[in-house]
Amino acid sequence: MTTLYVTEPRSLVKKDGQTLIVNVPSTDTDPSRKVSVPLHKITQVVIQGDSTLTTPAMIALMEQNTDICFLSYHGMFRGRLAPADGKNGLLRLAQHRAHDDPPTALELARRFIRGKLHNAKTLLLRTNRKRQLESIEAAARSLDNIIKRVDELEGEYIPAENSSVPQEGSTLGTLLGLEGAASAAYFGVFADLFHDDWGFHGRKRRPPTDPINALLSYGYTLLLNHAASACQIVGFDPHIGFLHSTQYGKPALALDIMEEFRAPIVDSVVLSVLNNGILQHDDFDETLGAYHLRDKGRKRFLQKFEERLNAEIKHPVFGYKASYRKCLELQVRLVSKWLMGDIPVYKPFSVR
Repeated sequence: MTTLYVTEPRSLVKKDGQTLIVNVPSTDTDPSRKVSVPLHKITQVVIQGDSTLTTPAMIALMEQNTDICFLSYHGMFRGRLAPADGKNGLLRLAQHRAHDDPPTALELARRFIRGKLHNAKTLLLRTNRKRQLESIEAAARSLDNIIKRVDELEGEYIPAENSSVPQEGSTLGTLLGLEGAASAAYFGVFADLFHDDWGFHGRKRRPPTDPINALLSYGYTLLLNHAASACQIVGFDPHIGFLHSTQYGKPALALDIMEEFRAPIVDSVVLSVLNNGILQHDDFDETLGAYHLRDKGRKRFLQKFEERLNAEIKHPVFGYKASYRKCLELQVRLVSKWLMGDIPVYKPFSVR
């Protein structure tokens, strides 16, 4: 199973029997060409830029529960075309009840953050095995201490002192403060994980001010779409979350789920493509201080991103091997089991 990425400008995707045909137009350097992909192998389609998907192709994808993500030319999320909502109304009722019950929502938020911080610490320690830098060791220790403080919040619920400021003096405010401190420690040494100087001086989103931030933002956008798809497959409303605030048009639950997978999927791929020379400095364009991948660099990044999604790992809860792509869905199913009372504890996705 794979994702079909359509990144060539002005491409046309059509249906021909049980196959999708991608017509790629000619350029100044390359002739036109056609690419055929069997429909049954596609789990998701990502359309980037000004390419076109015909109505018969859309309908065929919808009929096999394949969602379609639309990105701008530079990789900014524009929207998703998803199959009809799941039929599990009881699960959605449980989701809404949990969202409206602060102690329950807090417990899920705490576990999402715990998984995120554990996997970030693991990435630091794993990468530092050869580098042996004290700065990275110190950051990992900081994350470990913060994880212990997150664990201490188990079963604790203190409401906000001021209803107009939902986080003030509350356990949720403490939790978000710990997450912020952990992110500062993690990204404070992130540049030390790379062999070359890429101009990274902390996480910068809008716009990405260096190649590392450009790759992180692009990778997180792709990961978010996969998380949203997993939520929809299981039967959740992707817009009703627990850690991230529920706002109009914000896929809050998908953002919650992807937290545990940021480091083992996106951050890991960014480290790999830059430290192994798969991407070079000339694979990026800089315009008014904003960095973006060039076309050929984007193809190489997408290839490595897809390889990572398909890489198998022993799932920490189920104990059998599954791809990272499948693990996203499994975590969403564990959330559903917990909300429905089928399991006593939601265990976050944790890598070794």
